[in-house]
Amino acid sequence: MLRHLDIRDLLIIDRLELAFQPGLNVLTGETGAGKSILLDALGFVLGWRGRADLVRAGANQGEVVAVFELPADHRAHQVLEEAGLPVGAELILRRVNAADGRKTAWVNDRRASGEVLRALSDVLVELHGQQDDRGLLDPRNHRAMLDDFGGLAALRAAVAAAWSERARTLKALGTAEARLEEMRREEDFLRHAAGEIAALAPRQGEEAELDARRRLMQAAEKMREDVARAAAALSLDGAEGQIGDARRWLDAVVDRAEGGLDAALAALERAMVELSEAQSEVARFADTLVFNPAELEETEDRLFALRGLARKHGIVPDDLERFGADLEARVAALDGGAEEIAGLRAAHRDAVAAWREAADRLSHARAEAAGRLDAAMAEELAPLKLERAVFSTVLAPAEPGPSGADQVTFTVATNPGAPAGPLNRIASGGELSRFLLALKVCLTRDDSGLTMIFDEIDRGVGGATADAVGRRLSALSRDGQVLVVTHSPQVAALGAHHWRVSKAVTDGMTLSRVEPLAPPERIDEVARMLAGDTVTAEARAAARALLAAAGQGG
Repeated sequence: MLRHLDIRDLLIIDRLELAFQPGLNVLTGETGAGKSILLDALGFVLGWRGRADLVRAGANQGEVVAVFELPADHRAHQVLEEAGLPVGAELILRRVNAADGRKTAWVNDRRASGEVLRALSDVLVELHGQQDDRGLLDPRNHRAMLDDFGGLAALRAAVAAAWSERARTLKALGTAEARLEEMRREEDFLRHAAGEIAALAPRQGEEAELDARRRLMQAAEKMREDVARAAAALSLDGAEGQIGDARRWLDAVVDRAEGGLDAALAALERAMVELSEAQSEVARFADTLVFNPAELEETEDRLFALRGLARKHGIVPDDLERFGADLEARVAALDGGAEEIAGLRAAHRDAVAAWREAADRLSHARAEAAGRLDAAMAEELAPLKLERAVFSTVLAPAEPGPSGADQVTFTVATNPGAPAGPLNRIASGGELSRFLLALKVCLTRDDSGLTMIFDEIDRGVGGATADAVGRRLSALSRDGQVLVVTHSPQVAALGAHHWRVSKAVTDGMTLSRVEPLAPPERIDEVARMLAGDTVTAEARAAARALLAAAGQGG
């Protein structure tokens, strides 16, 4: 629950420190005193999107600090953990608005985004006014509200997942059908081109090999003569014989050379080894120059065929093998296309059936939750002097989608026999506020730990009806915390804690003040609310009676 709210330099507030309590906290004051500014300040620190010009005139920045007390099982702990923020029994939110519009926020002394603040807001505070900004009156939100009331999140998630699978299979089917149709338009080309490449059976790198072989064969005649001369020069009649003669002549005198010829003889030995290797390589190369004259023609034909086919398809010869494999794959897909389409159609039918089954389960659960919500509303309306009204949750077919196939609308008939219709069209202002209070209570009764804020929920009602509204708010606050901005003395008298909002001009500047009221001061404030500008003894007596009836006399 909200424990402290510290506001500095916001609008017409220079400095306020408020310590809220469990139970029903009421805030009263004359119109324009600044009660809405407190809600603006709280909304600002919670990341709500609101007015931009919040900084008090003349100040460099405005700042709001809110301190919440969190029980161990509060949902805010999960939000903090997911955001990587410190978790504890106390949650401190701080947000600063600079004069130039820049906003900076901290959560438990760590920098945080507005998105994190709003996620925390969803589990910390529930704001409600006659013109409900959370969409109670908007039928587009009623389905989600009913699902939350019924605890149908898992069923709704199953429907959404089934819808995604349905969409995925439909897309896969459409893609496959379009691909098959395109291939059928190219079928003649695909089959001819694939067969042509398969008949040639090209290999990657083959063009370079053929071109090198062709150039070698073209130069072979001249090369054979030179290679033969080189082989003769290296033979026994050439270099081999001369080196052999040199070795014999040196061997004849080596014993008398006193080692002076050892290095020369070793070098000649190495030369003979290298000479032998050179003779072998020359002989091997000479063998490659011997070929069938028809081989040159065959090599040229193969090379020209590779290059011609590559030009035909606008690719390089080395890509022919890969291109042929791709064509064969497309032909195979074409041949198996009908079978693939049949399988995808079956998968889509299964996905549609699975979605329908999940949507039917959700529809049945919604119908059951609608009955429970209507019964809960009936219980809430009676204490609010609306026992003759009938609230109904109407389910109707809707376009299939990720949220199912149901349209949900909250309707009301204010009197027996009267036609039912949307809340904001059937109910008067005073009735509407009570219907929304009852609906808010029903929709949030399982949200333990929420601080509920009601902004002039009692507008348009008075007397016994206002008292009934106040008593329902008081009952609602017994297990938690409720903050009420009110102009109703009946509601104010029922508050466990009373705050008066006022404004005054100090040194030419208008400032708003918020003061906790002791019992005697409460009498004067309730009397003001009863009598207006002039508080009479009769008004004070009536105020004492109201407070005494509410158990708040003093």
